[in-house]
Amino acid sequence: MVKSINSVILLGAICTFVSCTVFKLSMLPSEVYNTLPNFTESKMISYQKAEEEIEAHRCKYLVKGRDYSANMGLTVKDDLKNGAKGIDDWVDLDGGNTYVLLTYRWEVLGDNVGTQLHLKFDTMLCE
Repeated sequence: MVKSINSVILLGAICTFVSCTVFKLSMLPSEVYNTLPNFTESKMISYQKAEEEIEAHRCKYLVKGRDYSANMGLTVKDDLKNGAKGIDDWVDLDGGNTYVLLTYRWEVLGDNVGTQLHLKFDTMLCE
């Protein structure tokens, strides 16, 4: 009986942990800005840094305001990984090596069955 109760408590704890990580519907801005650069091969810079690099003639914009909807992942972190792949694809196709993340948002799909990440970014070529 005690073993059965302990098993139920353990199962409840595992379900709570999994639901908190799997069913999270978005990330904090600091999480996005600290995590996204780790998932891209292209370099992410801030809008302010981009303007400074343009002014110093070390970078040029290739495409401004590109929109991308990432494939759905199992978690929001997977959504972000899929978004990173899309960013890298577009940066490469545009002939660049850098991007500026302008906006992002998670769209909740269905009856909270999943999320899709929408990104808006500029692609750049920098020295």
